[in-house]
Amino acid sequence: MATLPQLIEDDIQRLAETLRDFIAAADATAALVIDKGGFLITHQGDARDFDLTTIAALSSGAFMANQTIAGLVNETNFNSTYQQGEKFSLFVVNIDEHCMLVVIFKSQTGVGVVKYFSSAAVKRIACQLEIAQERSPREGLDLSILNVAETGQFFRKKEA
Repeated sequence: MATLPQLIEDDIQRLAETLRDFIAAADATAALVIDKGGFLITHQGDARDFDLTTIAALSSGAFMANQTIAGLVNETNFNSTYQQGEKFSLFVVNIDEHCMLVVIFKSQTGVGVVKYFSSAAVKRIACQLEIAQERSPREGLDLSILNVAETGQFFRKKEA
């Protein structure tokens, strides 16, 4: 069962543009698009000090645990998680049935700003993923079957 539509380089470029715009508007440090299995699809921003592969995996796990808690309290719409730190904070929000947006931002940046600007970014990302799905509706990727730590190599044009 595929977890993602087949993404081509143009899709990744549009996702990157959306993430760059979001980072600038929200004053975020880095933003990641991950699948719900915890695999990093793409990212933008200053990530030199972060292990994005591990952050993606753990963010997915925390988000999915949050969904379980939502069910236990009869809530149907826990669509985000927020962890506040002294230096950096983390905000994770659902994009669609397959993906999430993870935002790393300095703690002095208000989470309200990040939430506000993430709404438009999530819509743009979901729209691009839908375009990719419509391009090949019966085909897709299950990154867990591929068992790779770095997925970026799969979203580049092949050399002729």
